[in-house]
Amino acid sequence: MLFIKYRFTNLLVGFLLIIFAMTTQAQSGDIPRTADGKPDFSGIWQAIGSSHYDIEPHSADFGPMFELGAIGAIPGGLGIVEGGEIPYTAAARQQQIENKANWLELDPVVKCYMPGIPRATYLPFPFQIIQSPEHIVYAYEFASASRIVYVDQPDFEFPIYSWMGHSLAHFEGDTLVIEVTGQVADTWFDHAGNHHTEDLTVTERYTHMGENVVMYEATLEDPNVYTEPWKVSFPLYRRLEENMQLLEYKCVEFTEELIYGHLRKQD
Repeated sequence: MLFIKYRFTNLLVGFLLIIFAMTTQAQSGDIPRTADGKPDFSGIWQAIGSSHYDIEPHSADFGPMFELGAIGAIPGGLGIVEGGEIPYTAAARQQQIENKANWLELDPVVKCYMPGIPRATYLPFPFQIIQSPEHIVYAYEFASASRIVYVDQPDFEFPIYSWMGHSLAHFEGDTLVIEVTGQVADTWFDHAGNHHTEDLTVTERYTHMGENVVMYEATLEDPNVYTEPWKVSFPLYRRLEENMQLLEYKCVEFTEELIYGHLRKQD
């Protein structure tokens, strides 16, 4: 009986050691690294899900154009907001409700404006990361948007507010941390009208879960509209197709009629 208990204990300990070793390897040894030993996030990545419609949990619903039937409907989603609900002030929540009711007219992305951060990360389009020791370049397929992240340059102040903001990065162990400030207040987080002001601070965290999966987390702070900081999180997947590349999606030409059609000279 003692022999059986001894064998069982050894097997259990051995199993736990294997699991620990596999976890440690996935976290530290089995991930891409740059020449200086930093985690390498270079590659083409994409999120999966319906968060671009609404980052909070939501049911499937009619789309803005009934004529499109099922292909124009909004799919349901579990959301990416931790806790399920953005901690808006009462006035800010009312603004979000009004935004959502008129999103086809008001959502900046509909008119091909830059999506901002973190929205660019979970749009249904891939994006590419190009990493060097001092800079990380993000190229987004949507609207050919881009941003430059400055690594270990904390004193580099942003010159003006912009659609994609000002990004400063550093590493905390194997996690890439990017603080984004200086975004214009015009960007939304989704079609549901979730919004912010120009005082928004987004702290992004990228952590490899393996060679081809990155866990993305972002903490959002804006005392003008939120009662406390809140977080979104979801995985990013490396696009592994042969010859995978970003394709041109200069959406301005698709919005000219929407924005300027009323100015066309009538015969």
